[in-house]
Amino acid sequence: MNLQTQSMPDERVLHLTRRHFFGRGATGIGLAALTSLCSQNVTAAHERVAAVLPHFAPKAKRVIYLFQSGGPSQMDLFDHKPQMDQYFDSELPDEVRMGQRITTMTSRQTRFPVAPSAFRFRRHGDSGASISELLPYTATVADELCFVKSMVTEAINHDPAITFFQTGTQLSGRPSIGSWFSYGLGSENANLPHFIAMTSQGTGLRSAQPLYDRLWGSGFLPTTHQGVKLRSSKDPVLYLNNPAGISPHVKRALLDDVAALNRKRLDVVGDPEIATRIAQYEMAFRMQTSIPELINFSDEPQHVIEMYGPEVHTRGSYASNCLLARRLSERGVRFVQLFHKGWDQHGNLPKAIRSQCKDTDQPSAALVKDLRQQGLLDETLVVWGGEFGRTTYCQGELSRKKYGRDHHPRCFTIWMAGGGIKPGISHGETDDFSYNVTSDPVQVHDLHATMLHLMGIDHRRLTYRFQGRNHRLTDVHGNVVQSLLG
Repeated sequence: MNLQTQSMPDERVLHLTRRHFFGRGATGIGLAALTSLCSQNVTAAHERVAAVLPHFAPKAKRVIYLFQSGGPSQMDLFDHKPQMDQYFDSELPDEVRMGQRITTMTSRQTRFPVAPSAFRFRRHGDSGASISELLPYTATVADELCFVKSMVTEAINHDPAITFFQTGTQLSGRPSIGSWFSYGLGSENANLPHFIAMTSQGTGLRSAQPLYDRLWGSGFLPTTHQGVKLRSSKDPVLYLNNPAGISPHVKRALLDDVAALNRKRLDVVGDPEIATRIAQYEMAFRMQTSIPELINFSDEPQHVIEMYGPEVHTRGSYASNCLLARRLSERGVRFVQLFHKGWDQHGNLPKAIRSQCKDTDQPSAALVKDLRQQGLLDETLVVWGGEFGRTTYCQGELSRKKYGRDHHPRCFTIWMAGGGIKPGISHGETDDFSYNVTSDPVQVHDLHATMLHLMGIDHRRLTYRFQGRNHRLTDVHGNVVQSLLG
């Protein structure tokens, strides 16, 4: 019988051809089988998760992640090692390096001379945190910060290392950390996305490691959980504004018609991405009013504007993005991530890191102060850090005032603030060369587990079934670092 010529009132019957049967098997019959086996529908996955989350009372409601792309040098910023001065230009001892894998950028060096930091350190606050002269503003909030000096990672090159921090794996294509938070907890504001990402360049190298959209992508999670990037150009979100001659009333009517067509198609094929598309169209319509108000700083008091520094009025600058992060946080956006490029200082580090700190120091400290003044810090977790640290041995030319440093995954420093983190402490220790962790190491999966814990999520229970197994942000690893919790 030829179904193509037969008259049938139900449109979906026309799809029951042999070709369609096999072509749609994975998403049609396969989806039905999976639904039967798992007693759940893929499109209802988030609703199921939201019904049981948080797993326990959260200490934080939202996250602001200040990602410093390129690998800030820990011994030039936070991990003071004055004893290194006596080893200037001497060979890094074999018992310290222990045959560690190095990058191709220094693998041909015949020597690995020790390069002490060129910068002075002082202790600050009641906590006595040791902070470089490069970060005078960060020093003023020392008692709000928790320094984790014993971070350890697996990757030694930028792309896998950044991907690891953002997704819990070095392989691209997995859900980003912000997408996991969105999937688990949703948003507190129906007019803004659950997860927003922003990038900035500053004075860092223009040729620095690129930041790909997949770093805030949703991977195998429904695409409604992917990060929305706010751009620094005229339109912060592409295609958000109505075309010339299209009124809000006309746009509303158009969206209603498109949604009706999409719902009809969703009934036929059951593709959850169609439901995502419907939701995204609606979100975009609501963002037409919420985004312009968000990026307009005219309602901010002058003392707040000045606190973030002179670059705050430059769209797309780190300072502007920090203030936007606070405004997004107070509006209930669950996860805000700032990516700042340019910390990859292989040569003439003292000059390059000085300008990089000038770009980021004042705005980072202002964000912590601003959140505190607004009464938001206790419920907002702030994380500052890169994908790895830098070597104590020099790459390239070495003098007291000029040196470079290669990538170093075996120890580096991040800081955290607010959101249930214990303030005014330093966690973990490194050896005299800031080369190896000597106590209390913190792996990337441990950091992720701790962040989820502070938001009321047991990292072992936040899972999503994909390709036959349950996946989670921390894979099969990770422990909550209890000593970091306030």
